[in-house]
Amino acid sequence: MLLAARGRLRVHLRATWLSGKTRPMEYRVAQLEALGRFLDEKKQDILEATASDMGKVRGIRGRIFGALSTHPSLGFRIMPSTAPCPQAGGARRAGGHHVTVLMACLPPAGNCVIVKPSETSKNTERVVAEMLSCYLDNDCFAVVTAGVQETTMLLENKFDYIFFTGSTSVGRIIMTAAAKHLTPVTLELGGKNPCYVSDTCDVQNVARRVAWGRFFNAGQTCIAPDYVLCSVEMQEKLMPALREAITEFFGSNPRESPDFGRIMGDKQFRRIRALLCSGRVAIGGQTDEKERYIAPTVLADVLPSDPAMQEEIFGPILPIVVVANMDEAIDFINARSQPLVIYAFSCDSKVVNQVLERTSSGGFCGNDTLMHVTLTSLPFGGIGNSGLGKYHGKFTFDTFTHHRGCLHRNMGLEALNALRYPPYSQQKLGLLTATFEIKRKGTCTLL
Repeated sequence: MLLAARGRLRVHLRATWLSGKTRPMEYRVAQLEALGRFLDEKKQDILEATASDMGKVRGIRGRIFGALSTHPSLGFRIMPSTAPCPQAGGARRAGGHHVTVLMACLPPAGNCVIVKPSETSKNTERVVAEMLSCYLDNDCFAVVTAGVQETTMLLENKFDYIFFTGSTSVGRIIMTAAAKHLTPVTLELGGKNPCYVSDTCDVQNVARRVAWGRFFNAGQTCIAPDYVLCSVEMQEKLMPALREAITEFFGSNPRESPDFGRIMGDKQFRRIRALLCSGRVAIGGQTDEKERYIAPTVLADVLPSDPAMQEEIFGPILPIVVVANMDEAIDFINARSQPLVIYAFSCDSKVVNQVLERTSSGGFCGNDTLMHVTLTSLPFGGIGNSGLGKYHGKFTFDTFTHHRGCLHRNMGLEALNALRYPPYSQQKLGLLTATFEIKRKGTCTLL
């Protein structure tokens, strides 16, 4: 029954798209504006739901209205959040392990959409499911709330595109289901993002930027620096600087800070707490299961074989692994799965460039953390185990739009086609060769 209902919903959304309702630019602008009103008018509900789930809120309204800014290169007044190409279409599914209002509200480029919020964040899921439908066109948009079993059934339907953000293990399930229908996917899966800190750097600035990136949202972001690679000398310098930065951000008792969140669920709390046995706790380490609180924690002298180095942490724990130099750090990174992002800190730009050029990752950020994601001019996405596909800004529009090559010729001038028709001759071949020959001057380098 559930599968049949989901199937009818998909058929209804596809019929709406085929009707052409979503194609006019005015319609898409109206939907984005309605989304903005939802964020304005339901702000308190969103804040309370997110606080209940995580003790932390995320700012998202600017992302929606950024989609309404001018983008001259597209030839009209809408950013790529509203696709100009009528070929974009069909129903798709978006959802994931740690999806919040931000991910659920990513512009769909004019498609009809089924959104599946994460069942882990129950309160946020409820807000999206109960309130968003009061603002958006329900003929083109639907929210499905379901657990693992129901989501698996949902994936048995044929979609035109699937967008998923979450863990690598679930990403494999999504991709397997999509393969049955040859459905294209975008998977943003995170991973263990390394952060190399060279011996030549401003330690205080590094500590502040790394601490902010790691402990933002209590470490529950896919782009957080997952572990630090540095020399033993730099580890000793970083410790007091990190302790100072944590105190500056969250006070002497981070549990009381309104700016430090909680772990999303009980299962995740227990998983993250178990990682504290890695290395030695140099900073933090306090936990409270009732509150799902884990203090901002730094682990020193962590070994590659320790539990904290076997999986994405996705919590407020920062392991430090000692390496001898940059070359060893690069070898360490390359010996592991490609991460979603690599961070490198050094006052010597050559060092940062070396890490960039000799490694592979979804993204890269030199001398800062997280900030590369704020630039909509840059593509965002993973590679290998950290995902596939890209989005943000115009890249979101391109991802959710089918770019169809089209040729429309004149019915006349048939004499020009005579060369391509049989019977063939050396004269025809010579004329065709001369017609399509590329004239070059100098040399040409193929990249």
